[in-house]
Amino acid sequence: METTTIKIGGMSCSGCVLTLTSVLGRLPGVQLADVSLDRGSATIQFDPSKVKVEQFQAAIENAGYDLV
Repeated sequence: METTTIKIGGMSCSGCVLTLTSVLGRLPGVQLADVSLDRGSATIQFDPSKVKVEQFQAAIENAGYDLV
C-alpha cells in the first residue's frame, strides 16, 4: 500500500467532503480516502498496482473541485 495527499480547492462544506470521500473510495484499489475540509486535502491509501495518482486527480476534477 502507498499513501498520497492531494490538496483540493473549492470545498466549502461537509457535503463536499462526503462527495469526494465517495468518489475517491469507489476507485479500484483505494483502501482509505480521508478528506479534510479544514486541511483542504485528501489523504488516500491505495494499491499502486490497481490505481494511479493521476486517476485521483481526474476524479477530483470531474467531481467539480480544483487541484491546488
